[in-house]
Amino acid sequence: MFKTNEYFEGNVISVAYESETNPASVGVMAPGCYKFGTAAKEKMTVITGALEIQMPDENQSTIYKAGESFDVDADSFFNVTVTTDTAYLCVYG
Repeated sequence: MFKTNEYFEGNVISVAYESETNPASVGVMAPGCYKFGTAAKEKMTVITGALEIQMPDENQSTIYKAGESFDVDADSFFNVTVTTDTAYLCVYG
């Protein structure tokens, strides 16, 4: 079944589900700056909009646009800056 998650006072909302291979979630982010922690490895794909991502070991951020993906290690964190409503897919593991 589906599980809805809400973060940052409703500015980030996701729906978690079991995909054919790994758990996943799809969601939307409103403009803002957010810090996310990870328990499992994650592969994030931007569906629409863009995410500016800064990883903890990097000095510069990278902008990912629709159709682009990035990986985040388990037990880590990353900073996100969003300038326009953005949809994403996150696959765990």
